Amino acid sequence: MSGNSNLQALTDAGVAIWLDDLSRQRINSGNLAELIANHNLVGVTSNPTIFAGAMSDARDYQEQISELAARGASVDQAVRELTTKDIRDAADVFREVHRATDGEDGRISIEVDPRLAHDTEGTVSEALELAKAVDRPNMFVKIPATVEGLPAITRTLAEGVSVNVTLIFSVQRYREVMEAFISGLERARDNGHDISQILSVASFFVSRVDSEIDKRLKAIDAPEHLYGKAAIANARLAYAAYEEVFAGQRWQSLERAGARRQRPLWASTGVKNPEYSDTRYVDELVAPHTVNTMPESTLYAVADHGNIVGDTVRGTAAASQEVFDSLSAAGIDLDDVYTVLEREGVEKFEKSWNELLQTVSQQLEQAR
Repeated sequence: MSGNSNLQALTDAGVAIWLDDLSRQRINSGNLAELIANHNLVGVTSNPTIFAGAMSDARDYQEQISELAARGASVDQAVRELTTKDIRDAADVFREVHRATDGEDGRISIEVDPRLAHDTEGTVSEALELAKAVDRPNMFVKIPATVEGLPAITRTLAEGVSVNVTLIFSVQRYREVMEAFISGLERARDNGHDISQILSVASFFVSRVDSEIDKRLKAIDAPEHLYGKAAIANARLAYAAYEEVFAGQRWQSLERAGARRQRPLWASTGVKNPEYSDTRYVDELVAPHTVNTMPESTLYAVADHGNIVGDTVRGTAAASQEVFDSLSAAGIDLDDVYTVLEREGVEKFEKSWNELLQTVSQQLEQAR
């Protein structure tokens, strides 16, 4: 329980508060444990950009890098060992949260190599290897929701590995993700796995949708009332799709066998436009059985001045659809928006991964 009323109100409304950041410094300093104790934190996500940032400051990694250099580890091997150690250690910090929430929270996510985003076989192989390397019951392997990623999600779940599906931008793709999840659990059940222990979240990206659509609205000199509406409407429509799919008979037969719903996770909830409230992607997306993974600055902003008034999502589907009808009428090509956002999302993580490889390569050389 937190001493902060805003964060407690979020928790009480059914929103799991996760941090969109991880570093060895955060683990070793006790900061992660402090956020769990005092800020209702129940999970962490990592990604290639986060690791590239964390490892650019080598101090906390120096001892392990020296040991890897002495062993003659390759750069790829070193990155694997450095990142999986952070994930293991963070998973251990969250062990009690994981136990107290019956495995629902206390979760840590690690992403497959982003260069595999369009390689189904490579993604499955890497996902299973990561699960073995981390070897913690409270880890998620992150797999992007690309066309090639969808069958990889199903196959990874079928092997009993919990998955965080990332880089979802459109409601249509989100429906395909839920289909991949349900198919994966059906196969896992047929493979004899305990499906009550295979969990998943679907990371639906928020702020980048506003950034892209606002840029296009500006280019066509669209009316002011259309700006800053798309991201929240998009996420609310995603939640309506979630409610529909998980009320279906196919899901209910899995639920009777012990399966647990794949929760919607609001990702990219840091506000990029300084004209918008810095807590809007939290305040406006409160709904039961969701996760909001926030940058640290957003977490502190919500604690300080968030406006948490209970459920702000259910019952908003019709109004949210009107937002998209207006955007289409104004000439915004929504399919193109989602295509661009997915491509840029994959490219951004690839770039960060290459930066990470370069940083670790230099650190290994210095250690040698």
